[in-house]
Amino acid sequence: MRGKEGYRLPVTIMRGGTSKGIYLLEEDLPKDRSEWGPLLLRLLGSPDKKQIDGLGGSQSVTSKVAIIRQSARRDADVDYTFAQVSVDKPLVSYKGNCGNISSGVGPFAIEKGLVEAKDGMTSVRIFNTNTGKIILADVQTPNAAVAYDGNFAIAGVLGTAAPIRLTFTEPAGTLGRGLLPTGNAVDTLAVPGVGPVPVSIVDAANPLVFIHAKDLGLRGDELPAELEGNSQKLDLLEKVRGMAAVKLGLIEDYTRSAWDTPGIPKMTFISKPYDSVTTEGKEIKRGSMDLLSRMMSMQKPHPNYAMTGAMCTAAAAVIPGSVVQQVLLQPIDPRHIRIGHPGGILDCGVDYRENEAIPIIDSAVGFRTANLLLEGTAIIRL
Repeated sequence: MRGKEGYRLPVTIMRGGTSKGIYLLEEDLPKDRSEWGPLLLRLLGSPDKKQIDGLGGSQSVTSKVAIIRQSARRDADVDYTFAQVSVDKPLVSYKGNCGNISSGVGPFAIEKGLVEAKDGMTSVRIFNTNTGKIILADVQTPNAAVAYDGNFAIAGVLGTAAPIRLTFTEPAGTLGRGLLPTGNAVDTLAVPGVGPVPVSIVDAANPLVFIHAKDLGLRGDELPAELEGNSQKLDLLEKVRGMAAVKLGLIEDYTRSAWDTPGIPKMTFISKPYDSVTTEGKEIKRGSMDLLSRMMSMQKPHPNYAMTGAMCTAAAAVIPGSVVQQVLLQPIDPRHIRIGHPGGILDCGVDYRENEAIPIIDSAVGFRTANLLLEGTAIIRL
């Protein structure tokens, strides 16, 4: 509601997986969607690296918004729109989805009465408007109330909480061009200053571009702080991502990627597993993972690993000849793929069917947790 001091906007702050975001009811936002961008920028405090005058947390993983409404679809309970608010640019992107933030949508929908809780476990059918895909969230609801406490731990979050099972049904083709939007398991990008490098561009839950770490002069176990201090490598990673975006037809000039398509495709570099350490200094043994992987988020190193990225990685692992499959040391259980990332190990998996060279991904599954942190009213002065 607009008042003398600006908008008074009901907000809920939740941790979803390893991200934190603002969850909003669409009915509380202006009907004119062109007004959403300026409103969300002020709400989060962007553009400002500290986001000191807003509710953002100065990182891409804490500068996110989930906008939710009752769904009119027969196959969904709620519609969910994800907004990635840039920290340091006056930019709000609605391209792609965030799997971590998705894990808070089910609890939020129940808390707001959009979905009636059942005693024990409540399944919430979520239609993600960004990707046109259905997500099933199984939320623990003993005594018909959302349970946040539990004994399930995820890498990158202190302590334990109640598990939330996320199932992305038929996740391939968020861009409308199938699991392999270029038609190839491996493409070659002629990267200026580097030369031709093989990549796999895979689209499941979100489009990702995968590249061998060694092809960019990287090891594969770099921690965020190391990458953040290397501007040349950051520029190179964004250059590759931009060229993949051109390959996908998302942009025409790769140098415009950070502005015109900042969120997708997501840049990911991988390597064979070997003994490494997490950001917290915990050792990860080679045998506890199937591959090492690092993701970028809005041109910065992801502190952990995106949930949609994990599902796409799992899908890429079952594509014959893909860059991801090339680093696997042994045959994998496609329903249990272990990804080593800066925060630890992330377990995920896919159900798929063989179909000549390109498998059919029926579903991708992962487990997250969520926590309700705050309910209140934000004052937004435009």
